[in-house]
Amino acid sequence: MTLSVDGSLPAILLGALLGLRHATDADHVVAVTTIVARERSLLRAARVGAAWGLGHTLTLLVLGGAIIAFRIVIPPRVGLGLEFGVALMLIALGYANLRAREETPGPTLTRPFWIGVVHGLAGSAAVALLVLATIRTPLAAATYLLVFGLGTVLGMMLVTLVLAAPAIYAGERVVRMRSGIRLAAGALSVVFGLLLARELIVDGGLFTAAPTWAPH
Repeated sequence: MTLSVDGSLPAILLGALLGLRHATDADHVVAVTTIVARERSLLRAARVGAAWGLGHTLTLLVLGGAIIAFRIVIPPRVGLGLEFGVALMLIALGYANLRAREETPGPTLTRPFWIGVVHGLAGSAAVALLVLATIRTPLAAATYLLVFGLGTVLGMMLVTLVLAAPAIYAGERVVRMRSGIRLAAGALSVVFGLLLARELIVDGGLFTAAPTWAPH
């Protein structure tokens, strides 16, 4: 839905809400689930979500800002390729979870940060196009991107807390259940990544002469 905005404040406030909702996109949730399934602390899980959100926000500000400032048009093959990178990342994350031993500690915060960067590369075009359609002034557009990014950080922290809580509290009582959650998260990530890759290759025509891509 396109918004008609005379003043930019309503659109900027909407950006915060959309950022919160953006954190619940399926590919984001699956990716973070594979990480927090191996965490044993709610504080650590929240930090994972914050690191993911910061990586996503950094890319959004840089790439999304460039798209808005210079009216850059992302070619369909490039857009599909960025999303294909997300699919490969989900497969790799899932495989790592399936291969991990129970006593292996969770990954450092560097990994969720770079995962957020990859997701930001794939999603910045859609956010930038929304901003171009609703906000006319460069300063307001930059503010929108920042508020949207901060909303995503907060949303992802909440998502990781919700996802991590059952595994952490169940894991303290039943080690086998914790292992099952980790394996299930890994399998889900692999399957989701494969389905996403198929969609991009078959429906989007990533490797054909005339690919089709709509930012979303």
